[in-house]
Amino acid sequence: MIIAIVVVALIVILGAMLVGMYNSLVRLRNQVDNAWSQIDVQLKRRHDLIPNLVETTKGYMKHERETLDSVTNARARAMGAGSVGEKAEAETELGSALNRFMLVVENYPDLKANQNFLALQEELTSTENKIAFARQGYNDQVLFYNNKIQMFPSNILAGMFNFGKREYFEIEDRGEREAPEVKF
Repeated sequence: MIIAIVVVALIVILGAMLVGMYNSLVRLRNQVDNAWSQIDVQLKRRHDLIPNLVETTKGYMKHERETLDSVTNARARAMGAGSVGEKAEAETELGSALNRFMLVVENYPDLKANQNFLALQEELTSTENKIAFARQGYNDQVLFYNNKIQMFPSNILAGMFNFGKREYFEIEDRGEREAPEVKF
């Protein structure tokens, strides 16, 4: 009788540990998804600002069609990217295009004095900072999640229930690891 009670107690304890581990994995996966949605919100905000920025500069930069087109095309690719890796690559390209764009703007003093442009520039700078912060939060959550699914004993449960490793949101090109410089 005592042996049966001990066996039942061990089964209950083991079951509670498994449920706790499973719930922990689900919580971490959901935190990663939430952190990604924070990045996605900021990227959408960035993507929404770009057409206004381009439109504001068109009248001033009539001879810079290629620069404006490269920003517009990079934005379109970034909006269409699917996986985390594809998004990171597309956002790197968009950051490069924005950097080139801001360098060209330096040649137009009237544009730099335009209030609409200055407001959009400030919004873009703020958004770039928010993207960097959201990226850091996402990568922290991915680290916690990936550690949990790879460490014993939760790796056994993670394998049984198909908890897969998540990708970090990393900028590929070392030169692009900083936000576009938009000072005037």
